[in-house]
Amino acid sequence: MPSRLRVAVIGGGISGVAAAHFLSRADEATRPEVHLIEAGNRLGGKVLTRELAGYPVEAGPDTLVLRTPEHRALMDELGLTGDVVTPAAQGSYVWSRGRLRNLPVGAVSGLPSRLWPLIRSGLISPVGLARAGLGFVVPRRTSHSSDPSIGELVRPPFGDEVFERIVAPLLGGVFSGPADLISARSTVPHIMALTGSGPALYFSLRRLRRSTAAGAGSKMCTLQTGLSALVEALSSASTGCTVRTSVRAESLERADDGYRLALSDGTTLRADAVVLATPAYATAGLLEPLAPQASAALREVAYNALATVLLAYPEPAVSRPLDATGFLVPPCDGRLIVGCSWLSAKWPHLVGGGMTLIRCVVGRYGDQEWPQLDDDTLAGRVHDELVQAMGMTAPPAQVHIERWPQATPIYTVGHGDRVGRVEAALADLPGLHVTGAAYHGAGVASCLTHAQNTAVKLSAELAQLSTNREAGVRG
Repeated sequence: MPSRLRVAVIGGGISGVAAAHFLSRADEATRPEVHLIEAGNRLGGKVLTRELAGYPVEAGPDTLVLRTPEHRALMDELGLTGDVVTPAAQGSYVWSRGRLRNLPVGAVSGLPSRLWPLIRSGLISPVGLARAGLGFVVPRRTSHSSDPSIGELVRPPFGDEVFERIVAPLLGGVFSGPADLISARSTVPHIMALTGSGPALYFSLRRLRRSTAAGAGSKMCTLQTGLSALVEALSSASTGCTVRTSVRAESLERADDGYRLALSDGTTLRADAVVLATPAYATAGLLEPLAPQASAALREVAYNALATVLLAYPEPAVSRPLDATGFLVPPCDGRLIVGCSWLSAKWPHLVGGGMTLIRCVVGRYGDQEWPQLDDDTLAGRVHDELVQAMGMTAPPAQVHIERWPQATPIYTVGHGDRVGRVEAALADLPGLHVTGAAYHGAGVASCLTHAQNTAVKLSAELAQLSTNREAGVRG
């Protein structure tokens, strides 16, 4: 009988761990032998839970959005459903024009569907409001580009101020880059679909907001013990998976019986199939000899450097009520902080103990100054801005800083085309797949979905390969 097929999963971030898990769920007869290779000393990648003032807080992504029945079924399967925590606070602020101002209610991805909340927010000047009002009366026009940036999509109907003070901090924060460079088609396709000629965009936004609310099935949450528990649960439930950390894949080559990987410990791993769950820049290097077109496309993917600054303040030091999830900061205001989460207000399990937990993200695309700051200086600068924004009356009792030199991929204009070029090039290499944040969504949930889709596709290929080999042995 032919031996069990072997799959090498390269990269032990959330995508690689999930891909290994989903592969391990195949039927016993066709379940492959899975080898998970991770260059770092732990699994999880950017998913990282740290302890701050005795509480589990996220140094990487802090939210999991359960969008599909498959996501919820996975949480049940892993025994994590009882660990799910949903946000307590709602709404958020924008720190702009000298104070915290309400993000206008009824906005769709930052685009106003009602004029009065925009007026009340004080975010937009009288001139900006007059310009924004055109979006409520002027008919829509078809974009000249098949893949415009978010800026190209938003500025014509609503003007520069709505874009710079609402849309840019919101969507630029969500998608980790400058909204003038981010592909609208790859990040906000629901808004992109509204840009054809017709009535004023305002009417379409109102219909979209109502239909989204009526069909809302997504559930924003985290885990009471931290999102690292998701990584641990996926890894623990991966039957027959061999995990090797602190080992890097140095090169990948085609062989008669599949693929061969040269590893940094001097060993060679033979595999019938390979899943590359590494960042785009690392994947590009491994694919260069086999798929130069895919490698070239992946090298075009930009990454942004970020730092997560976690601060624990004594409760008396916080002079204002924490009545929202936190605040965003427009890039045009030139602040160091990109966004701030009031963790003790946002998550019920992080309340108490006499401490207020706050999470700030630092790092705008192209900013070369902040990475040169040492941790003490960076923490001091962040605290100074919190004093200005929130009126802190004492320094933090505890600080933790996590630096991510290449944190997240930015879906710049042309992203969909780049991904298409990668997938087309790999079509000629059976058993070789890519997955991860660089392709079809950078959030944790999107990574889970893409990893599962990759595993399903690869499992079908392996079943056919196993059948072919068994027929060959019988023959």
